[in-house]
Formats: sequence, C-alpha cells, structure tokens
Amino acid sequence: MTHAELPPLAALLDAVRVVAIPTRTRFRGITVREAAIFDGPEGPSEFSPFTEYGDAEAAQWLAAAIDFGWRPQPAALRDRIDVNATVPAVGPAEVAGILARFPGCRTAKVKVAERGQTLAEDVARVREVRALMGPDARIRVDANTGWTVDEAVAALTALATFDLDYAEQPCATVPELAAVRERLAAAGTSVRIAADESVRKASDPLAVARAGAADLIIVKAQPLGGVARALDIVREAGLPVVVSSALDTSVGIAMGAQLAAALPAGMLAGACGLGTVALLAGDVTAAPLVPERGSIPVGRPALSDELLARYAAAPERATWWRERVARCHALLATPGRA
Repeated sequence: MTHAELPPLAALLDAVRVVAIPTRTRFRGITVREAAIFDGPEGPSEFSPFTEYGDAEAAQWLAAAIDFGWRPQPAALRDRIDVNATVPAVGPAEVAGILARFPGCRTAKVKVAERGQTLAEDVARVREVRALMGPDARIRVDANTGWTVDEAVAALTALATFDLDYAEQPCATVPELAAVRERLAAAGTSVRIAADESVRKASDPLAVARAGAADLIIVKAQPLGGVARALDIVREAGLPVVVSSALDTSVGIAMGAQLAAALPAGMLAGACGLGTVALLAGDVTAAPLVPERGSIPVGRPALSDELLARYAAAPERATWWRERVARCHALLATPGRA
C-alpha cells in the first residue's frame, strides 16, 4: 500500500469508534472482544487484531480495514454464505446450548488442544457434537497450533472415529503439518489437514501450498490485508478454501462474507467460519449477521449509534486503540511496505 493510497491518519481517527463487547462463552481465553469500527466512505469497516499481536502483524489488519472502508470491493457472485457452528473448548454439558445459537448449521468446528485441557476432554466434546448433530453433519476440529507432531497424530487418530471433515492447524510450522499429513496417510487414517495460521501469520502465505503440507487453506480477510489480496492468495495457492473470521463484530464478518461471495465457483470447501457473532453478547448493528437456516447474507450492516454507545470501550482502551491505529498507519506509509 503506497502512501498515496492511504487515507490521512486524521480521517481514520475521525471515523473510528472503539467497542468492547462481552462474549457469551470464554473463547481463546477472551471474555470481552475489543474492536475499532470505522465509518468509511464505502461503509462500515473493522480493525480488530487481537491485543497481543504486534504492530507489524496488526498493520495488515489495518490495511484490510482501509480497503473495506475506503475502496470498492470485488463483485459478489452469491448473496448468502453457508456457515459453520463454532464450539469453544467447553464441557459436553454446554455443547447443546452452543449449537442452539447456530440454527440450521450442518457443519461444526470444534476447538481442541486448549491449554490446560486433555485429549479425553477433546474426545468427549467432539463425541457430544457428533451425537447431537447426527451422522450426516460435518465436524471439523481446530487445534490452533496446540499440538506437537506426535500429539497431533495421536489425537487425530482418536478423533478420526467421529468422521472428521478436516483438522485445522494441528501444529505450528509447515514442516510439522506436512509430517502429520504424511504419518496419518501412512497409517491409513483419513483426516484432511487445513492450514490457518500457516497462511495468515506467515511471511509467505503460499509456502504451505508449495510444500504440499495441507489439503485446504483457511483464509481470513483481515489478517491477509483485505478481500482483494486474499483473493490473490487463494488463486495462487490453488487449494480448496474455507473463509473464516476472528470473532469479529458483524462489520468484520461482512468483510469475510464479501470475500467468500467473491470466490470463483468451485473454490469454497463447504461452510465458512463466519457465524461467530453468535458467540458475542452484543454487536454494533441492529441487524447482526448471525446464522439463519445455516447461512448469513452478503452485505454491509448499518451501524447503530445506540449500540456503539452501549458497548463503547473505556476511555483508556479507546486511547490504546487510537494509538495502535496511528502506529500501524505509520507502518503502512513506510516506503517499500506492501
């Protein structure tokens, strides 16, 4: 992104509102989701990298927010996107309540490898999801890089009993993903491997495809710098795709839905991970993008001044986010930075 393509910092800061929205269930250790919401010339946009991310990584998220809020988007080829239910690392007794928030969804992504939990807890959670959703549902697991190669092979061998659609990012590195994939295949265990962090957090998001380390890739518009850049990566990778999100408000989800809607026919590998507004206890729009009959509409929701005020972050947190926007804007303006 060149300096000429960047809106002035003052324009961003004039357009930003910072929110702090409670989650219904602890998710990735989070009980309150913070986000900077812009009211841009093209419509609402979102900047919400997790707070622990450094500025260099977060700058890509700001590039995505600018792209979505200040530039026209690629044409949508579909008007609704099928979405999966997302089941956090909860006990079996809580699974039914979680699934009830995703009406009509016939695919579920189940979090596993949570720090402090055991494989037995993962198995119990996945078993309950399968029992409640029935034999025809698709079940995916997401380890968020939580296993070693040996742990991943053992865990996925045990979880394969539940007929998994795929396992998302079982290990941290591309060579580890390749090793897991090879060892499972050699043992006759049929579990596809999906790459998430190895795409969105990588200096080279195409390395995983070149290495043959995954059967499909998970793409998220914010971490990849926006819809257009994500589409370029998808085309170059040449692998099936699932579009996902990062516990965004409906504004961020709309960006992901725009990406999913712009994918050429045949590239989507099933339901997308764009139903997570159902895990939030609030939103920034009166028309939240929560699943209805297993899908969400493509389109940008209107901001609600009342909800922006209700969930406004504390002044010190708003200042923290505004300063973060300024630092990331400076990085994007640095000559030679993409």
